[in-house]
Amino acid sequence: MRKTTEATRRTAATATTATEVVLPGIVEPEGLSVRRRPVPAPGPGQALLAMEATGVSFAEQQMRRGKYFDQPPFPFVPGYDLVGRVVATGPGVDPALVGGRFAALTKTGGWASHVAVAAADLVPVPESVASADAETLVVNGVTAWQMLHRTAKVRAGGTVVVLGANGGVGSTLAQLARIAGVRVIGTASRRHHDTLRRLGVTPVDYRDPELYGRLRGLAPDGVQAVFDHVGGEAVVESFRLLAPGGTLVSYGTASTRDVAGSSKAPVLKLFARLALWQALPNSRHARFYNIWAGRRRADAFRERLRTDLAQVFALLADGSLTAQVAARVPLSRASEALRLAESGTVTGKVVLVPDDSEPHGDACDK
Repeated sequence: MRKTTEATRRTAATATTATEVVLPGIVEPEGLSVRRRPVPAPGPGQALLAMEATGVSFAEQQMRRGKYFDQPPFPFVPGYDLVGRVVATGPGVDPALVGGRFAALTKTGGWASHVAVAAADLVPVPESVASADAETLVVNGVTAWQMLHRTAKVRAGGTVVVLGANGGVGSTLAQLARIAGVRVIGTASRRHHDTLRRLGVTPVDYRDPELYGRLRGLAPDGVQAVFDHVGGEAVVESFRLLAPGGTLVSYGTASTRDVAGSSKAPVLKLFARLALWQALPNSRHARFYNIWAGRRRADAFRERLRTDLAQVFALLADGSLTAQVAARVPLSRASEALRLAESGTVTGKVVLVPDDSEPHGDACDK
């Protein structure tokens, strides 16, 4: 990935027109629209980022179907997170931030060339790592780190199961678990098994009709944790994989992504099921992970986010953690990026980059 040059920074700082991708309603990926508008001015307490990398997460895949639990009304600009340079600051913000590179968790709004964010939400990104690499570890890295160390509180020497270990969160989670001295069993399609083996993961085909039987065979005494983004009825089988004292960490309902109907019903059913299991005197735990939990206590939330993401970036910078960039796609071709992310054919995260940072006409650059 190219380093940002001083010329690029000057161009970003003097740009007058911003590019953004709009999700107009429940559409196919090709229904996304690209529009241009004046570069926004940062308001009080805000910093303006010139985007260097943003990404396609599972949240956007749900949002385009109207299935994300608390998405805003259409139309809106998607984009759960981004990495960029500060090119301007608003009233009350230290102008010394200009020129610095930061990551921000946004939930929406990241799919744009220029994004105004609260300066308090910025997390420094080491200059030694590429922006696309850092981008793969913003929402994915924080999610994986917090589920592993704050929710499940894994211990070295244990075994965990990661469903979807080839995905953005899954591949990061698997690596962090291995760094922590934990054995990882990961599910994925066979095409990804060699990649998982290189990450130190024992792969199992998620399409195997005897999937849970095979998982139990690999850990007959149960596992310390199961990380389940699938939800649905199979979450019962995930809970049964736990050893005494183990924790099921549920963090999504991917199984209902393409199912018509309420976006809230599957989540509420999952919450009820987890609450029941957590209350039972069976020495096993069931938790739902939400990256935004605790947001109302803004200072504590930001400090936790900053601390955890700094640790993830440090592991990336020293080479302990490898960024899984599935592809780099120019921002104006976000529909292609979304289609690719939904294809299930890639390992890691599809990253969107500014249009002038990749050769035009070059297909998704892996």
